Amino acid sequence: MRENDMLEKDEIFSKVLRAGRRTYFFDVRATKAEDYYITITESKKFTEEDGSFHFKKHKIYLYKEDFTAFKEIMDEMTAFVLNNKGEEVISERHQKDFKKEYFSDKNEGEEEPKTTSFTDLNFDDI
Repeated sequence: MRENDMLEKDEIFSKVLRAGRRTYFFDVRATKAEDYYITITESKKFTEEDGSFHFKKHKIYLYKEDFTAFKEIMDEMTAFVLNNKGEEVISERHQKDFKKEYFSDKNEGEEEPKTTSFTDLNFDDI
C-alpha cells in the first residue's frame, strides 16, 4: 500500500478552520491498535517577495487519556480571555485606526512599544 493510502486510511474524521493566513486542521486518527487520538495542525501561509509562498506547520497530538484535562484547561483559558477582554478583536490587523489610538497617548521622545502576537506561538516551544 502506498504511503498516501495509509494516511487516508488512518484519518477517521476531520474538520477545518480557516482563519486568515492560518488554517487549523482537526483530525481523528487511529493507532495501530485501532484506538483513536486527535491531531491539531496549524498551517500558516508565508508569501515571499517574489510572489512564491510556503507553509509552516505545527502539530499537536492529543491522546484520550489527556482529553479531560486538556478540555478543562482550554475552557478555563478561553473563559478567562472572553471574561477579561470580551469577544471584540483588538489588533492592528482588525482595526484600521489601532496604531493611531494606541500611540496617540505616547509622550514625545518615548520609544514606541513593540507589539507581539501570541499567535506567533510555536508548538515546538511547548
